[in-house]
Amino acid sequence: MTREYGSPAAGSAGRPSPWSLLASELSVLFQRRRTWAMLVALAAIPILIAIAVRLSSSVPPGRGPAFLDRITQNGLFVGVTGVLVSIPLFLPLTVGVVAGDTVAGEAGLGTLRYLLVAPAGRVKLLLVKYAGAVVFCVVAPLVVALTGAAIGAALFPVGRVTLLSGDTIAPAEAVMRLILIAAYIAVSLLGLSAIGLFMSTLTDVPVGAMAATVVLSVVSQVLDALPQLEWLHPWLFSHYWLGFSELLRQPIGWDTFASNAWLQAGYVAVFGALAYSRFVTKDILS
Repeated sequence: MTREYGSPAAGSAGRPSPWSLLASELSVLFQRRRTWAMLVALAAIPILIAIAVRLSSSVPPGRGPAFLDRITQNGLFVGVTGVLVSIPLFLPLTVGVVAGDTVAGEAGLGTLRYLLVAPAGRVKLLLVKYAGAVVFCVVAPLVVALTGAAIGAALFPVGRVTLLSGDTIAPAEAVMRLILIAAYIAVSLLGLSAIGLFMSTLTDVPVGAMAATVVLSVVSQVLDALPQLEWLHPWLFSHYWLGFSELLRQPIGWDTFASNAWLQAGYVAVFGALAYSRFVTKDILS
C-alpha cells in the first residue's frame, strides 16, 4: 500500500513530518481487515463470557476466572473478567501480530525501500512504527473492557460496585476504574511491543517475527509461574500483567502500577536500542 504525505506537513527539505508519518501508519494499520478481525475477536471474549453466565443457572463461587461469580450481581464485572481472560494469550497474541509486522511487513511487501527513499529517515520511521504499535496496545484492552461493560449492562443489573477492599463505588466511577485497568494493561504490553519491533527488524518474513514475539510472551509467563525461578520473576516483562488489583481498592494503590511502568520502560529502552542498532545497519536494497 502506497503512502502519501501532504506537503503542508512536510519539512522544508521535503521530508515528511513525524505527524504525517504517524497518521499514515495508523491509517494503514486500522484499514487492514486483519486489525479489525483481531479487535472483533477481542470484543467477542467478554460477549461470550456474558452470554455463558446469562444462560447458566448459577456460577459457583471460586470457580472459573476471578470475578466470574460477581457478574450476575453487577454486569460491570464482565469487563474485568474479560480483561483477565484476555491477558495471558489473546492480548499478547494480537500485540505480537501488530508489533512483529511493523518493519518485516514493509520489507516483505517491498515498501520499506520506498518509505526510506521518501525520505523519512530510519530513526524517525522506527519511532513511528513503534508509536503505531503503542496505539494498538491502548486500543486493544479498551475494546475488551468497554465491550464487557456494555454487554454486562445490557444483560445484568448494574449498581454500586463492591471493591476488593469492601468499599462501594458508583457505576460511573467503576467505569473509570475499568479504563484505568485498560491503561494498566496497555502499559504492560509496551515491553512486548518493543520486543516485537526488534524481532521485526531481524527478518523480512513478518510471520516469523510475529511467532517469535508471541512465543516469548508465553515463555515469560511460564517462567513466571515456576517458583524455582522466583529470583527472576521481577525481571520478566509479564510479571506484573495481572497486578492491577490495586486499582480495585479504595484508595487506589499505585505501587504496582509504578513498578510495572518502570519494568516496561526498561524493556522498551533495551529492545528499542537493539532495534535501532539493527535497523540503521539493515541493508534494504538487497
